[in-house]
Amino acid sequence: MRLVKKLDIYMLKNFLGLFFMTFAICCFILLMQLIWMRINDIVGKGVEVTVLLEFLLYALAGVVPMALPLAILLASLMTFGNLGEKFELTAMKAAGVSLFRIMQPLIVFIALLSVGAFYFSNYILPQSQLKFWTLVFSLRQKSPELDLPVGEFYSGVKGYNIYIRKKETRTGWLRDVMIYDYTNGFQDATVTVADSARVFFTDDQKYLLLCLYSGESFENLNQQQQRATHTQKNVPYRREMFAKKSLLIDFDTEFVRMDESSLKDQHVSKNVGELIVSIDSVNVLAKKRCSEQSQKIVSERYFGRESNKGGVLPVLAEQPTDLHPDTLYAHFSLSEKERALQHAVDQAKRYKDLVDYNSITLDDHQRYERKHLIELHRKFTLAFACLIFFFIGAPLGAIIRKGGLGAPIVISVILFIIYYIIDNTGYKMAREALWPVWTGMWLSSFVLLPIGIFLTYKAATDSGLFNPEVWIRELQAFNRMIIKRLRRTTNKSEIVDKEKE
Repeated sequence: MRLVKKLDIYMLKNFLGLFFMTFAICCFILLMQLIWMRINDIVGKGVEVTVLLEFLLYALAGVVPMALPLAILLASLMTFGNLGEKFELTAMKAAGVSLFRIMQPLIVFIALLSVGAFYFSNYILPQSQLKFWTLVFSLRQKSPELDLPVGEFYSGVKGYNIYIRKKETRTGWLRDVMIYDYTNGFQDATVTVADSARVFFTDDQKYLLLCLYSGESFENLNQQQQRATHTQKNVPYRREMFAKKSLLIDFDTEFVRMDESSLKDQHVSKNVGELIVSIDSVNVLAKKRCSEQSQKIVSERYFGRESNKGGVLPVLAEQPTDLHPDTLYAHFSLSEKERALQHAVDQAKRYKDLVDYNSITLDDHQRYERKHLIELHRKFTLAFACLIFFFIGAPLGAIIRKGGLGAPIVISVILFIIYYIIDNTGYKMAREALWPVWTGMWLSSFVLLPIGIFLTYKAATDSGLFNPEVWIRELQAFNRMIIKRLRRTTNKSEIVDKEKE
């Protein structure tokens, strides 16, 4: 019993150190990728450091579902690769300890980690995603920090393009300034040039004050010209020369957060219970709308009162209702047949337009339902992926017996890329309604689960995965088994034939 406890502690020590290291590295890499994708939303906004730290914290929570399976794969591969490379795994097996017994403490830890991953994706992740996207949308609405470049146009101020040739950093003076004001549209743009300028913010930080010196402005008067009388048609623009001029521009630099309630109904901000309630609600609404639409179509019979409303086909109303439509049509005159055919075409077009409109309205409900179903399955696939990647990485490390960071990282990256491609393909198929949602979201698990079972079997039976002689022997054994079964089947058929004779 003492040896068993020491073995469990030894395995946990070897695995946990590598797991936390690889998890931190994976989170850092994925977080840098996410920041690079959102770089335009956070750079140049002039927000406080606390807001940026909050952005990083919520973004870090968002990359955990992808970093966790990759860290488990890499850590398990490195752990058993190190044990195999140092012949510790061979010594344990020689002492009578099976591979499953060696993996037992790690299996328990990964099982608990999978349960924790589910609770994380069900309770913590929805709240972090809600706050993350609220912060992203708030940053997008934030005006950029004023940083006028030299020698190029600056378009950070809405409705204006500002160009400066020289900037004196010590005094704050701007030299050779050109301003394009198109707040009234490009047809009535105003161009202002000045020898020098100064930039100030008002006390409430909501307006930008430009003080221009020794310049002139040119204003296009297209709109005034269009509204002018015939005697004023020859006025093309207005020119103004000034020694000093001030421009007050709306430029709110305050950071205002959006209300989180506006994103409460999004699928990323809901847990399992809320997702199920939303799916059931939209299902009831969709079924009710389908029933109402079908009843409406059935109630408006093709040759019923609604179809003949307004005297379109009064001749139909005069005929006995028990006659077949073909019989009625045969008794019509030529003009009545033309009217009936035209009425039928109009009715068909009207019903087609009605069906198309109904399909568009129902498609919104179906898209809403698919998004919630995808998010519902995603919470379970994360926990299952942790188990699958452990049963791929641990036996594969025991087979290849290569530790360190070289071979394990290469193999882990290749396997994770395969997983990501399969998972992304299934997600897109489910999102576009080409596959059922559960099929698309569990596709990667269905593909990787047999690989994990196969690798675990090969490692437990000490079969050489990359040894061609082992594969040849197994293939020969499989052929012998098939031949024996064929012989038994042939012998049984011959005995049955003799008995019949």
